[in-house]
Amino acid sequence: MMLNNSSILITGGTGSFGKKFVEMVLEKFNPKRIVIYSRDEYKQFILKNRLAQKFNQEQMSKLRFFIGDVRDKDRLYRAFKDIDYVIHAAAMKQVPACEYNPFEAIKTNIHGAQNVIDAALDRGVKKVVALSTDKAVNPINLYGGTKLVSDKLFVSANAYSGDKGTIFSVVRYGNVAGSRGSVIPFFKSLIDKGETTLPITDSRMTRFWITLEEGVDLVFKALQESRGGETYISKIPSFKITDLAKAMLPTCDLIEVGIREGEKIHEVMVTRDDSRNTYEYEKHYIIYPCFDWWKHQNHFTEGGVLIEEGFEYNSGNNSQWLDIEELKQRIKHLKLEE
Repeated sequence: MMLNNSSILITGGTGSFGKKFVEMVLEKFNPKRIVIYSRDEYKQFILKNRLAQKFNQEQMSKLRFFIGDVRDKDRLYRAFKDIDYVIHAAAMKQVPACEYNPFEAIKTNIHGAQNVIDAALDRGVKKVVALSTDKAVNPINLYGGTKLVSDKLFVSANAYSGDKGTIFSVVRYGNVAGSRGSVIPFFKSLIDKGETTLPITDSRMTRFWITLEEGVDLVFKALQESRGGETYISKIPSFKITDLAKAMLPTCDLIEVGIREGEKIHEVMVTRDDSRNTYEYEKHYIIYPCFDWWKHQNHFTEGGVLIEEGFEYNSGNNSQWLDIEELKQRIKHLKLEE
């Protein structure tokens, strides 16, 4: 695998994804070094101590903790020196925070993305994989809007690098099961307090089920296979929010409290308009760009089948579903993020 004896940098490296990514790289590969690039020195301190309890001294010696912000292009240029692969996970992600601080969200999610692209191009990075979100698809809030722009920037960056320069691709998934932003820890906190009624925003609501490990594996696939401009989307099961509540507390009563601002009934990963450029593979979809620079013979990954025009991949029309019993089993083995 290409990550052996390579130098890897992850922006936002102390976030949910970053922590799991670093752990899985150390478990599966033998990298030359891993640079954890983020703003918060305390989170870096906590992560370093956490990793030291799990990995030996030789593995820990491969880690580098860089304080820096993706808004700071000069710092990125210094950090990207001799880096082979970049994972861009840094972002402002909280929907209400982005709505209330729109200029800040734009500086981080859009200007920061462009800084990462410029630094990667000029420093000769081999590949960049940027993390996206379902909220970037038909966005209805500022966070989704900024991530849509970010996705477009990373896909179009391939036009600047040419056939032999940096390869840019995108990986998209929704809320991760058990993460701080998911509903599972929220339901658990209510249950632990003895609540017998769980609030449901809308009884029709569905979501995809993906774990952090599955998200990291999709990034590994993008690092291994990407040839420029792809958006990778996992084929994963869906569940109903009402079934999730019943799986966590079978005797609970449900109360509808209404959809929050910027929230959708279903998570959408592939739109009908994207279907014309989307190919289905065994375990994932790839959306290919529609640009003059994108050449089928140079950029297409073999084994894909063009999906039917008009198809939309969302958590409500999925062919794979988790029922209450399956959800119980998955929740039982799920490690909630601290």
